[in-house]
Amino acid sequence: MGAQPFETIVGAHHGEIYRYLRRVTSRTAEAEDLSQETFLRAYRAYRTLGPQANVRAWLFAIATNLSRNHFRSEKRRRVAHQAVSLEHREADPEGPEHEARLGEARALLEITVQALPLKQRLAFIMRKIHDLDYEAIGRSLDCSAESARAHVFQALRKIRLSLNGQELPPAGGVERRASPAGPTERRGAGAPPSESPLSMERPR
Repeated sequence: MGAQPFETIVGAHHGEIYRYLRRVTSRTAEAEDLSQETFLRAYRAYRTLGPQANVRAWLFAIATNLSRNHFRSEKRRRVAHQAVSLEHREADPEGPEHEARLGEARALLEITVQALPLKQRLAFIMRKIHDLDYEAIGRSLDCSAESARAHVFQALRKIRLSLNGQELPPAGGVERRASPAGPTERRGAGAPPSESPLSMERPR
């Protein structure tokens, strides 16, 4: 595939792939191991990749397959209770009670996402956190783009039901950061700036 050194691929995408696996596994050590294995496998297969290949989507597919194998081998689902730190709160005109409610909603959101069936969780994270299109998600999950869309829709429905009327966290309630070494994690093209990652998305 072209003349681009593999080291530049690692530099551009390692941070995002690691964060994806960290969200999927909820364990730092496991995410580190899986991200290393992802790039090891990518290095072995890199020369066979076509010149028009989407490297980012290809790496997500490798990472997704590794994470699915990881969960199958352990025969259990990781459920992480992410503590939401409020140590650096600034003065909030709506008061500390409002901030505390948002913190509870964020924590509940993290728990709910981790409790989703694996395919729905992977599809949700790839779509709403990493902004992959449904074609790329489908390739990662070995399903059609429409099935990938349905997995995201079902995940969103379960999350809304779990929150059960609680105030949603601000957009990006599930951690969403820009990668200093890779592509920016952003909202899909055309999405309004205030759109929550939990806005309902119905299968078409």
